[in-house]
Amino acid sequence: MTQEQSGGLVRPEVSAADAEAIAREHYGIAATARELGSNQDRNYLLEEADGTRSVLRIDNPVFGDAARDAQHAAIDAYLAAGVRAASVLPGTDGALTQRWRGFAARRSTFADGEPLVDAGYFAPVVLAEFGALAAASVNALAELDHPGLDREHMWRMQHAHRETVALAGAIADEELRSRVLAAAEAADAALQPLVDALPVQAIHGDLTDDNVMGVRGADARLHPRTVLDLGDLATGWRVAELAVTASSMLHHDAERPLRVLETIAAFHRDARLSAAEARAVWPLVVLRACVLVASGWRQLEIDGANAYARERIAGEQAIFDAATALPLAEAVEQVLARLGFLGVPEGSGLRLQSAPEAPGRASAGSDTAAERLAPILPGLAALGDTTMLDPGVESEELAAGAWLAEDAEDRLASDAFARGAAAAVLPYGVYRLTRTVVDSADAAETWPIGTEIRVAPGAALEVVAPVSGDVVTSTERGVLLALADGWYLGIDGFASEVDGAVADEGGDPAARVAAGDRLGVLPEADAARSLAVTLCRSDALEGVAPPILAVEVPEPGRAQLVAPERVAAWSRFTRDPAALIGLRTRAQRDTAGDEQTRRERIFASAQERYYERPMQIERGWRHHLIDTTGRAYIDVVNNVTGLGHGHPGVADAASRQIRILNTNSRFLYRELAEYSERLLALLPEGSGLDTVLLVNSGSEAVDLALRLAQAATGRRTVVSLREAYHGWTMASDAVTTSAYDNPDALGSRPDWVHVADVPNRFRGSYRGDAADTSIGARYAADLGADLDRLAESGREVAAFVCESVLGNAGGVLLPDGYLADVYARVRAAGGLCIADEVQVGFGRMGSSFWGFEQSGVVPDLITIAKPMGNGFPIGGVITSKRVADALSAQGQFFSSAGGNPLSCRVGIAVLDAMRDEGLQENARVVGARLADGFRALADRHPSIGPVHGEGLYLGVELVRDRETLEPAKAEAAAICERLRELGVIVLTTSERSNVLKVKPPLCLTAESADVVLAALDRVLTEGW
Repeated sequence: MTQEQSGGLVRPEVSAADAEAIAREHYGIAATARELGSNQDRNYLLEEADGTRSVLRIDNPVFGDAARDAQHAAIDAYLAAGVRAASVLPGTDGALTQRWRGFAARRSTFADGEPLVDAGYFAPVVLAEFGALAAASVNALAELDHPGLDREHMWRMQHAHRETVALAGAIADEELRSRVLAAAEAADAALQPLVDALPVQAIHGDLTDDNVMGVRGADARLHPRTVLDLGDLATGWRVAELAVTASSMLHHDAERPLRVLETIAAFHRDARLSAAEARAVWPLVVLRACVLVASGWRQLEIDGANAYARERIAGEQAIFDAATALPLAEAVEQVLARLGFLGVPEGSGLRLQSAPEAPGRASAGSDTAAERLAPILPGLAALGDTTMLDPGVESEELAAGAWLAEDAEDRLASDAFARGAAAAVLPYGVYRLTRTVVDSADAAETWPIGTEIRVAPGAALEVVAPVSGDVVTSTERGVLLALADGWYLGIDGFASEVDGAVADEGGDPAARVAAGDRLGVLPEADAARSLAVTLCRSDALEGVAPPILAVEVPEPGRAQLVAPERVAAWSRFTRDPAALIGLRTRAQRDTAGDEQTRRERIFASAQERYYERPMQIERGWRHHLIDTTGRAYIDVVNNVTGLGHGHPGVADAASRQIRILNTNSRFLYRELAEYSERLLALLPEGSGLDTVLLVNSGSEAVDLALRLAQAATGRRTVVSLREAYHGWTMASDAVTTSAYDNPDALGSRPDWVHVADVPNRFRGSYRGDAADTSIGARYAADLGADLDRLAESGREVAAFVCESVLGNAGGVLLPDGYLADVYARVRAAGGLCIADEVQVGFGRMGSSFWGFEQSGVVPDLITIAKPMGNGFPIGGVITSKRVADALSAQGQFFSSAGGNPLSCRVGIAVLDAMRDEGLQENARVVGARLADGFRALADRHPSIGPVHGEGLYLGVELVRDRETLEPAKAEAAAICERLRELGVIVLTTSERSNVLKVKPPLCLTAESADVVLAALDRVLTEGW
């Protein structure tokens, strides 16, 4: 066996001075040389005086000319196929390979870009790009035939197991060495039945993040671009190209190895894998990880001065840890599921799976007599009914945060027993809200792989076999039966009485039971008892009780659960045992993709949707949103639900009122006046505002306020600010000037709208810090000049409308003195002042209830909406009777739903809750904590620019340069995607879409605020 085959190559003794001599003597260039890393060769960056760069490679002597010529042919094949690769440059004699002191040297074009290996986190799009590049590689090399491809070396995946065993002795860490050898043995055993079916062709063999140069995209992510270093080019398994690439992705987020399925799926899209290849991917990933670790230790053993190899040790172990984090059988199943293959062999291979069945929903309450568990607990029916419990995301029994209690499932069962049920069932495959964890970067284990039967306290009950089978295991906590077709039934939570129930050494079952045969007894007890029933495939078995592979052992009688990302495999490893034990199936699957398809079919293209791959949200509680898999997110954007999601006071008020009365406001009832009086009482003393007109939304409120101002003044012209958003009705959209919402906003305003400069001291015409009091005066003076010009042209102003805080800009506070000065100028010109408080009012600023109070002014009209109903559609205008009565000249005012009893009762409940729960004060305290935290992050992360706002209306500007404030628009969108992965819902706003808008429910806790800060810090540190 050659040294190349057995590992441990010492790099050529060629110094930087030698490299410069080679460049001079063989390529005719004068250049300085700087060494680049390599395990077994020497690579130098050559830089000439004019900045021209190239790479000099000194091959290890074990590599022959034929191998080099094959590499040159492969580069030609890449370039012909459109795959970017570094070209080999000829020497002064025209030859691609040069000889120097017995070494072979080659010079290649320098690939512009950045190294990828240490780039940190890779986004799903980047992972997919690597998969597409690996597919492009095998497609480009598919027809390559060259004698130099027929070479043996240690990195050929056909030899990975052999090389691991040969090199593992160099691993000084005994525990790690044992793990590596065990993983290699298991992977090789899984691979061997497949090898004859794996296609063979020329492959790069080392297409990793270390051999691809990346370029920055507009999103500041590094994207793979140019292929480097074909030193491992040889004939090999086609799928090995993918496995090598995929394994190198693992250390970029080692805690989430299943993210690499993005790479595998992208490869399959462009270079379709056979069934055998699909099964081989993960065993090859594991073997690659094993040989990386073993060879890394071996390289240090023989070449301890190799700093490159030493630096790679930690990354190689991270790859190994990630590759083996899940059981091999599960990882294989994850690949098959992602690629659309059935997981059960059929004949010589697999077939593509058909569309999955429609999801079921768990339903609470007593079911039909047929659902009485008679096949497993025949004596139960005499004691009472069986109730199916609903621990799911949409369960009505888990309202008002009941799901957060540690004993939530026990309470569900106890309530069922109190209603007379003899048994309560927590069904298989229903995502359990009861297991959801909040304020976590990781999803909780919410999907049960078995059915859990809770039996009410009482007499002993006989447990019988629901189906015939061979006894594999029988213990004091249950029994495992082998069924037909490679499936097993586990019943956990009782002492098995089956005689001789331990398999003999040959593996043959020692006993067989028929359906209805006694297995044991669920003993008499004063407390509830539990049985867990699991139906699993043979390849999910560990061979010991409890029988399910790689899932933490629960307490007896309790179902095992897996995290949502693992369901793709475990929904195939297991089946719902409902039919075997006398129940109907309720199993669920994540339907977010289906919902997205439905929307795309029926929605207009102009209707916005959050996220590239949106989750399906079906529940909210306080400042948390929960998707259909039970994954919880901190909601940092829903200012509509100021009290938080699912508020019981609002729900109760709405429920009570709609059962009593709901009609229109032309009838007489007390709720309208009561709510209006409550609103007026919240205004500053002496405001002079005494009239309330209620509508349904913020857009409608702005529309009405404009109409009132025009009616009261007898004028038409309205002044609004640039970059403002006020709504979607004809009138509110007319004064909306945000190019984010309408790219042609400034060029398409009607003639009655005048757009004034936005007083943004960070990005506007006049800039400076908050201490510069002249800024507000300068903006106000400019607006005053606008008013004079309007008057001179016969367009006297009717109204000036602006948000009291620049919400669309991301919570930018108005310059000191600006609003008071402008209000005075507008009123002097005969106009009215409209404060749009739809987003910034109702306690959100913390230090004040209304945003305009920040500026020490009182407007003539106030528009309100979003948080008024905590998600219920309520809007309104507050003004003076003088202004309001002017509308009568244009006819009567009426809104069908505005001000009806239901809306008013909900509005009152919201005000009660804000007072009783101290939400305005919470906004002040937690908002200050967040703002301080964001500013502290800015000290470490230069991409954070200004931090805007106050209370719980904040904006974090992301910039590419703090001096120029160049907006980091694409980066901001990408950062939001990564934050979603970490359980934080943040989105962008502003004209430039580069501001993270922070306007959560006012109940946001300090603990959740800290999680948000930590998540942003992590993203800005690791990448997005």
